[in-house]
Amino acid sequence: MKTIFIFISAMLISLGIAAQSKVSGYVYNDINQNNKKDRKEQCISNVAVTNGEQVVLTDKNGKYELPIGTDHIISVIKPSGYQVATNTNNLPQFFYNHKPQGSPVLNFKGVLPTGKLPKSVDFGLIKTEENNKFTALVFGDPQAYTIEEIEYFKKGIVSEVEAIKNVPFGLSLGDLVGDDLSLFNPYIDAVKEIGIPWYNVMGNHDMNYDAKTDNISDETYEAHFGPANYAFNFGKVHFIVLDNILYPDPRDSKGYWGGFREDQLKFVANDLKFVPKDHLIVLAFHIPLSEPNGDSFKDESREQLFNLLKDYPNTLSLSAHTHIQKQTFFDASQGWLREKPHHEYNVGTTSGDWYSGKLNEKGIPISTMRDGTPKGYAFLHFNDNKYNIEYKVAGKPKDYQIEIFAPKVVAHGRRTKAGIYANFFMGGEKDTVQYRIDTGEWQPMTHVQDYDPSYVALVYEWDTTTELMAGRRSSNPVISNHLWHGSIPTKLEIGEHTIEIKATDMFGNEYTQTSSYRLEAPKQ
Repeated sequence: MKTIFIFISAMLISLGIAAQSKVSGYVYNDINQNNKKDRKEQCISNVAVTNGEQVVLTDKNGKYELPIGTDHIISVIKPSGYQVATNTNNLPQFFYNHKPQGSPVLNFKGVLPTGKLPKSVDFGLIKTEENNKFTALVFGDPQAYTIEEIEYFKKGIVSEVEAIKNVPFGLSLGDLVGDDLSLFNPYIDAVKEIGIPWYNVMGNHDMNYDAKTDNISDETYEAHFGPANYAFNFGKVHFIVLDNILYPDPRDSKGYWGGFREDQLKFVANDLKFVPKDHLIVLAFHIPLSEPNGDSFKDESREQLFNLLKDYPNTLSLSAHTHIQKQTFFDASQGWLREKPHHEYNVGTTSGDWYSGKLNEKGIPISTMRDGTPKGYAFLHFNDNKYNIEYKVAGKPKDYQIEIFAPKVVAHGRRTKAGIYANFFMGGEKDTVQYRIDTGEWQPMTHVQDYDPSYVALVYEWDTTTELMAGRRSSNPVISNHLWHGSIPTKLEIGEHTIEIKATDMFGNEYTQTSSYRLEAPKQ
């Protein structure tokens, strides 16, 4: 009988489902910021703590208790009005990684054995003044495949926002690196120079590809950044960060698929129990939710997530992955369960078109994305439970929001199939884009689904040049979702004419850009 018991116990341990025990501890106000609960430091009640699935609130004495197995990360869900400590790399330290035996043996190292569970796993918070009006800095896909590309990332992106002021934290939306997980540390070294707390999302290129099951595909990520699923509050905004890559793909065990495991959805459900209904819920993950019946995201996962959000009137999701920029609005026809559509902002990437294209004056690839969006990053401005988004093109002035394409010279008086195109990088099809020639009347432009001709010209320069250029050919163009078209007046006076574009986005922000074309008498 004893032999059978030992055998069964061994089997349970090997499956990672050994009899669970409890973890407990305190959340306290770390006044002296020594990351240690001193006797005079008061504990904090009603703070959420999670084991990655269950979520509980600390009691009146600041104590929590949760079930724990042999592979859990315990994390505190930062409440508004408090900070969590950061390490020397500006990574928030809001978690305790519990892997007594460490991670399984994988090509890239995971978490080292953490040993016996401490008697008390405590979380220190730092009380602070926290404004309901704040700005977050968001990066899509840094995705460096080499040290050289880490340098491009540092010089082309990080240097622009280094030592930024009045931004309390930043967030990278996955694909922090490109498959080589030994680049996590160089990535961390680069981002820490920004000088603010930095949160991270796991992307499909941040996974342990030799993992046999999805739940251990994030072992190396966890060793560097902590849990791949977590939440925190700032002002009246509740952020939920999720790993939404199913690997291996459960349909055929090949590749990956966008979606959520059942334990992740349980975490979201349990977390939302303690979030006021009037707060803004911001979800951050890597792969866009996409349209129903598409191949990139599991429909059932989207439907389950939407069901969990149905009681929250204010929501936003952030994604990256595509290396384009896009605004998507989900309504009832796509499974959204509220009258006001759900907005997903698919953020343009800091790596742009994977560090391709000609080199600029600093020797950095221009890396314009396939839909004509220049590489860059986003500022999310929050005011209570409202938000406003601003996209910043790397290396350009703040007001550069539109790229205009028009012929340089046109025959006077002749009809032409050429047109004026405006690529409004943050645009969506419901936005208003107008144009005028010289100081004439404003005319509406037509939203079109087409290739951005500015980008097409950029790409095919590589194929038509007779001399090899420095850098690497850009990817072929894809349809742009933020392109507008207008006709070219040819019956004006011969000479130079100004093109002025005015775009108004969903938040009421207005942007302008100018260009010109020349009318000449037709040549015989």
